[in-house]
This record gives sequence, structure tokens and C-alpha cells, in this order.
Amino acid sequence: MMLTIYAVPISLYCAKLRIVLRHKQLEWTEVPPPGGYGSKEYKALVPAGSLPALDHDGFLIGDSEAIAEYLNETFPIPDMLDGSAQKRAKIRELSRFHDTRWEPSVRALFPLIATANRDEVTLQQNWAAMVNRLEQMTPLLPDHAGDLTLADCGLVITGLWVKELAAHFGFTNPVSNLLCAHLDQVSAHQAVAIELADYRPKLNSWLNAQ
Repeated sequence: MMLTIYAVPISLYCAKLRIVLRHKQLEWTEVPPPGGYGSKEYKALVPAGSLPALDHDGFLIGDSEAIAEYLNETFPIPDMLDGSAQKRAKIRELSRFHDTRWEPSVRALFPLIATANRDEVTLQQNWAAMVNRLEQMTPLLPDHAGDLTLADCGLVITGLWVKELAAHFGFTNPVSNLLCAHLDQVSAHQAVAIELADYRPKLNSWLNAQ
């Protein structure tokens, strides 16, 4: 059995996938996209050109959420989408909101990280839009964090991005006490702690280089 992921170190979604892989105690090889991110060579493999992508013994799949669910079905222990149909639906709801609403609102801030490219009006507008998405997402959190779920893997990395971006831009961290408490519990899982220890300095280095 061979698992290979196409990834780049700074990618949020690649970090999310590594948490899933570690939590399931899987071994994998990580390689950069051939030809570079967005290249024709890579798009010949993954038409969308997105990262990460997974090659499992010749079976190739892109999109971090699709990969995470595939791994959870293929390697079901520990189950990261567990419980009743209603509980699984709530995990998916939170995970989809993260991937399609909150994370994209954070990503919209990336072009403004470099001081030379920064328009303060746009920054304030984009930051407010991100905070609005965060406030919409908070009621979707479970009553308490227990076993690590697929939804948690993206949340904890985006939460780190927002914390570091707030410091970078001189804003107060908008993450609510409720979400902070949830992320603290999630971070206690070994797979998350290992990824954060490796990922945080790479994130800070990337921010400082902009």
C-alpha cells in the first residue's frame, strides 16, 4: 500500500490532510506538484490544479475534503466521521462551512499581507467579512470537543492563520472564547499537536517574507 500526497508546506489544506493521515497512523510520501503549483504538468494529473491531491496505489483524487472522506472510509479506524446520521451530518455541515465560507474569507486577506500591496479600506472590509463568516460558523460548533473529527482538521489550521494574521495586521484576534476553547481541546490530540509544531514556524516565516 502506497500513499503519496502532492503538497506544499504552507498550504492550509495540505496541513489539514496531514492531520488526518497522522491521526489514522498512516505512512505516506509527500512530494511537490510536478512542474510546480498550477503547472500544465500538474494539471495533467489533477485537472483543477488544486492541492493537496492523493495517489493511493494509482488511484488519484483531489480536493482535501474528498480525500479526507475517502481516507476515513478506506481506513476506518479511528473513525473521524462517527455517530448517528444526524451527528455525521453536523460534522459535514461544519466542515463544509469552513471549506466554502470561512477559509475563503481568510484567503481573501492574503493579497494584503505585504505592506506595499495593502489598501487599508480593502483590508478593513475584508477583515470584517472574515469576522462575519466566523460569527456565522460559531453556532455550528459541537457542544464539546471529543474525538477528533474531519471538521476539526481544517478548523485548527485556519484558527492559527487568523491568530497570526490578526497579529500581523494589528487587529485583535476575533476568534470567540467558544471556538478558542474548542481549538485548545482539538490541539491536545497528538496528530494536531505534531502538525502545529511543524506548521507554525513555516507560517510565521512565510508571513515575515511577504
